Amino acid sequence: MGDIPDGAETVIIGGGVIGLSVAYHLAKRGAPDVVLLERNRLTSGTSWHAAGIVGPLRASMNLTRLSVYATELFAAIGQETGQATGYRRTGGLWLARTADRMVELERMAAMGALAGLDAYTIGPAEAVDRLPLLQRGDLAGALWMAEDGQVNPVDLCMAYARGARAGGVRIHEDTPVRTVRVEGGAVRAVELASGEEIRCDKVVNCAGAWAHALGRRSGVDVPLQAVEHMYVVTDPIDGLPQPFPIVRDLEGGIYIKEDAGKLVLGGFEPDAKPFDAEAPGADAPFLELPEDWDQFEPFMTAGLHCLPALAEAGIQHFMCGPESFTPDTRQVMGEVPDCRGYFVAAGFNSIGIVSSAGAGRVMAEWLLDGAPAMDVWEVDIARFEPDMATPAFLRARVQEAVAGQLDMHWPYKQMKTGRDLRQTPMHEAWRGMGAVFGAPAGWERPLWFAQDTAETAPRYSYGDQPWWPAAERECRAAMDGAVLIDLSPFGKLEIAGPGAKELLQRLCANDVDVAPGRVVYTQMLNRRGGIEADATVTRLAAERFRFVGGAPTRRRDLAWLRRHADRFDGVDIRDVTRDVAVIGLMGPKAADVLGAAAPTGQPFGTSVEIDVAGVPVRAARVSFVGEFGWELYVPWDRAGDVLTKLLEADARPMGLHAVDCCRMEKGFRHWGHDIGPEETPLEAGLGFAVAWDKPGGFLGREALLQQREAGVGKRLLQFAVDGPDGAHPLLLHDEPIFRDGQLVGRTTSGARGFRTGRALCLGYVPCAPGEGLRDLMQGRFEIGVAGARLDMTPLPAAPYDPTGARMRGGN
Repeated sequence: MGDIPDGAETVIIGGGVIGLSVAYHLAKRGAPDVVLLERNRLTSGTSWHAAGIVGPLRASMNLTRLSVYATELFAAIGQETGQATGYRRTGGLWLARTADRMVELERMAAMGALAGLDAYTIGPAEAVDRLPLLQRGDLAGALWMAEDGQVNPVDLCMAYARGARAGGVRIHEDTPVRTVRVEGGAVRAVELASGEEIRCDKVVNCAGAWAHALGRRSGVDVPLQAVEHMYVVTDPIDGLPQPFPIVRDLEGGIYIKEDAGKLVLGGFEPDAKPFDAEAPGADAPFLELPEDWDQFEPFMTAGLHCLPALAEAGIQHFMCGPESFTPDTRQVMGEVPDCRGYFVAAGFNSIGIVSSAGAGRVMAEWLLDGAPAMDVWEVDIARFEPDMATPAFLRARVQEAVAGQLDMHWPYKQMKTGRDLRQTPMHEAWRGMGAVFGAPAGWERPLWFAQDTAETAPRYSYGDQPWWPAAERECRAAMDGAVLIDLSPFGKLEIAGPGAKELLQRLCANDVDVAPGRVVYTQMLNRRGGIEADATVTRLAAERFRFVGGAPTRRRDLAWLRRHADRFDGVDIRDVTRDVAVIGLMGPKAADVLGAAAPTGQPFGTSVEIDVAGVPVRAARVSFVGEFGWELYVPWDRAGDVLTKLLEADARPMGLHAVDCCRMEKGFRHWGHDIGPEETPLEAGLGFAVAWDKPGGFLGREALLQQREAGVGKRLLQFAVDGPDGAHPLLLHDEPIFRDGQLVGRTTSGARGFRTGRALCLGYVPCAPGEGLRDLMQGRFEIGVAGARLDMTPLPAAPYDPTGARMRGGN
């Protein structure tokens, strides 16, 4: 084992491709006192048997940005360290056998182009020209990805290790870790199986398939489950084209690559077998699991259909080993929300090799700078709730996740497994009204309300959505009457004590030192001025505030507040999310629904206590749908009583899809889509929520002042899109924006506007410093949707009620 130090700045646990990349990137940054511990030999966990495919195009723009770095690093690191990685570009063919899949590939190609990749769709004939071995029969076309390639995983790991050692990282093999000692919600030491201890403040769990078990021993939830993952290697085949492009047969659920004159065929199991990382022998180095030809048979059949030449090739090796997957097939990275200094980089869903470069760089930034330089919310471990890390949930959900890796990634698709984790107190009432539920952030919530059985079945499409008629009914009910929205999953945090005001004043860009009963819309910023949270803060009393954020960001928001609260005396932060239900009551008849309980003349942006059906309710005059109304904060166990009373007054239910349609008509920003850590309030058009001169300033003020003086380089604009013959195209996100024929930006979100009759989207467009909105909106704008370019009109104001008169109700 070598001389084990008794202390270190940072300890990395796991000597696979992820742990070694983190070590390498820390070394490149000059990080002092870094130790990497590997229980057996480097690469002996899962990295040694990785397929080594380098595919930078991922499911979203930020995930693609994270992966593209590999195409730069893998060649450079070989020259830098003298350790060749075997990296080469081969190009890649993503095969489609249906028209719907071609639409998906058209959208992916557009996103690839936005990321600077050479990606475009081709017809069946050109696909066969690029790889004559393909069976053309039922091909609908393909996506060509010039940057696809492959690398030797073990050689890449050795290059990372060599670079890390050169930068001072101490690597210890044959050094198993028993646990990470956590005290007072923070990392204190790493305890080795030998009984030795390494004191440290920061640990990075890069234990791969064993990361969940390692975390659990410290009370840390790492939501991943390993499964048995397999591929076969053929005997050498004469005359294989060189370079042989990476082939992904999406309908077949398989991939094929060339390796030294042989072919590697693998896929994503439809009924993956869970791997018990704590079973006897499960920690053996270079572990191979038993062959299972019955499990592999569908892949073999799909491979023979795709490449008939495989029928003449013998099988040299059947490889079956553990591979870890997460509930949403995106890796888990970052600092654990409720344990200071405990970082995770694991659960890479069979794309650990291509992800390693970006993951290592981002984790080094997280460890040394306190935050990554780019927005990585999609992979942040804080997106998962603790109940998403239980063995029962993981075993059910991960089987579906593995099977769906190459399935159609339909818009608005909902997972079927691991459901009913969390229900609001109004769940059964909504069900009785025809609710069709989804589970965003793990909460069962009505997506829309069906009027007959035909509207209940989820029929996925890249065209008109089957729920649009229901959403239109609900939006019009909000415009003409009154609707009820279940907002109970909001993250609700109460901050109290003598230091509560000072903490919030420091973290919030807006001024929350207001009279009790006022509701303040605000962002919390990072030091770069980027938006870390988007919330409302209600002052309940002189030393008591309620912070309300989105359901997915509850743990993230709570961790952000608590980590900054240490500098302020007398602050108590309490999570009341499951103590307080929230019913949105919106529409011009909302006051009629409340009847005598309605607070007369209550101004917009205020919160008062009222009585509804004998239940104490706090009524906040705010709205995310742009109509007059209230958010009603109700004791959790009395929400059903209040709902019954409101329904008796002829209010109608409204689902989340309709809410999103309405917020888009108002141009309201959504954190995680339109705004995030890389966007500032000035770029996002939220400067009105910045209190520039409040006493003491706020975190991020200096960066914002510099930007205000120099001018922004991009602006968030709203557009209406004109489809052919009056049709309404499906607008999602990451669609390219063209100005006068030039690619200039991308959309961040889109939706149908049923009150305005328009297809709408938001997107960032670059601008020159000092360029005004009127000048920026000049020129011809177009959007790329599934290979077609459609005209789009920039809007100077929200298309629905631009003055806000309906929402404010004249107050």
